[in-house]
Amino acid sequence: MKNHHQIIIVGGGNAGISVAAQLLRKNSKLDIAIIDPSEKHYYQPAWTLVGSGIFDIQKTERNEADVMPKKATWIKESVQSFNPEGFAITTNNATYTYDYLIVCPGIQLNWNAIKGLPETLGKNGVCSNYSFQSAPYTFECIKNFKGGKAIFHNPHTPVKCGGAPHKIMYMAADYFRKHGILDKSNIQYWSGAAKLFAVPQYEKTLLEVCKRGNIKLNFMERLDEIDGPKKRAKFVGIGENNKDVETWVEFDMIHVTPPQSAPDFIKNSPLANAGGWIEVDKNTLQHVKYANIFSLGDASGLPTSKTGAAIRKQAPVVVANVLSLIEKQTFGASYTGYTSCPLLTGYGKLVLAEFDYNNQPMETFPFDQSKERWSMYMLKKEILPRMYWGQILTGKA
Repeated sequence: MKNHHQIIIVGGGNAGISVAAQLLRKNSKLDIAIIDPSEKHYYQPAWTLVGSGIFDIQKTERNEADVMPKKATWIKESVQSFNPEGFAITTNNATYTYDYLIVCPGIQLNWNAIKGLPETLGKNGVCSNYSFQSAPYTFECIKNFKGGKAIFHNPHTPVKCGGAPHKIMYMAADYFRKHGILDKSNIQYWSGAAKLFAVPQYEKTLLEVCKRGNIKLNFMERLDEIDGPKKRAKFVGIGENNKDVETWVEFDMIHVTPPQSAPDFIKNSPLANAGGWIEVDKNTLQHVKYANIFSLGDASGLPTSKTGAAIRKQAPVVVANVLSLIEKQTFGASYTGYTSCPLLTGYGKLVLAEFDYNNQPMETFPFDQSKERWSMYMLKKEILPRMYWGQILTGKA
């Protein structure tokens, strides 16, 4: 295997694969290598549906080899470090050089940041839709719940799909209602954020959904520890009014979203900003210091929600600007911060939130998307998964 490539892409997830596919559609002669150690590729947006009992987990997994663009070179290794001045990357196996670099390794799930979580996840009523292994257990917990206290947790860090921690809560409340146990259920949301949702237009609807489920909201709380056998969780206040106040909460079931960060090899690299994320211009997606480096997706320091929909709008900008740089032309493409969160609010109900850097709605459809709709639910459940495998990963959308 050769050690120099015209374009190296770090990360073979949604961002890396779709950017490579789009670049090769524009110019099939490009020499592109993708570095990623993963055997499997996952369609993670469906894991909330899996946890809700309405989607087959097996349909969210494919072999990485099967989604890799045919004309790209797959380097199945792990990146260890970057040398941007030397246009080089070191993996666990070799050093590779490049003319242009696109960095999109995704986000790191820090399960160990919550004491006791790894040991109890998948049993004792402790579930999470944030992994392929544990998502099916979420529905086991919901299905077997006979009343009591159901806790839904949102961490104090950025997360991929910011709506996911509370979407499953709305689905659980609807399931409990349909099975006649909502009045026996004490549903609580414990969040490290200061509010339920950043865009007022959509938050208004979500607060009504919470009222419908008699859901109690707790903000500015960090989950520090879970005692699975005793079925209790320790939260610590992080706001001005509750700073360092410890609260042990008992539960019958708890859905946990792990704290998240940029991958360690990004945090410790010259590419990172003070928060550990890759520092790029928020419109051109070009690195602020290294002109031949671009980034998109969850590991980038872009001030927008980390979603697959955001990647779909970022990818063409990276593609256009990399090609402009190769041709020594000025950049013509700009990213506005568009992101989308399809917010499941019940079985057959969904609010499609779409907005930009300024949290201003950027809606696709000619109707009020802040209302719950069956049509948007079907978009999420039936259309988007097919679009992902058939259109997005192949560079057609």
